Amino acid sequence: MEIFADILKITIPALIVFFTAWILLRNMIKNDQNKRNQELILQNSRTVTPIKLQAYERIVLFLERISLESLLVRVSSSDMTASQLHSVLLNSIRSEFEHNLSQQIYMSPQAWEVVRNARSNMIKIINSENEKMPANAKGIDLSRQLLEKVMELEKEPTRAAIDYIKGEIGRMI
Repeated sequence: MEIFADILKITIPALIVFFTAWILLRNMIKNDQNKRNQELILQNSRTVTPIKLQAYERIVLFLERISLESLLVRVSSSDMTASQLHSVLLNSIRSEFEHNLSQQIYMSPQAWEVVRNARSNMIKIINSENEKMPANAKGIDLSRQLLEKVMELEKEPTRAAIDYIKGEIGRMI
């Protein structure tokens, strides 16, 4: 019985030391892993945030470029017919959109949906105003009609999208 007591005297303190060391090492390893994960997240945010901001900048530029005032100044000429202007406006919007399609990777799904809706609404405005024009109308008449339509709106679709994106950037920063 004395041997059993001697074994217990040696085993119990050894087990206590073992479990204490095991718990301490486990906690140190967890803390080290958490610290590494936090450093990795911080490093990723330092890399991704500028890219995200560039994507939002490009989308704001896209929205500015497809606003009716900007489009009309850029693509219209005095010798165009309304149908020619209509076609050029739609092609310009589509090509601008295709050029910036990859930016959706860096944007929230809600922001991208707002951008897509703004583009669609601009196309709808152009199409609806073009349908009201007589067959032999000049491009300048369509331009005037489009500008009048924009003035009637409370907020141009592109302006609403830009405001939404500015708000999202504000929340991101």
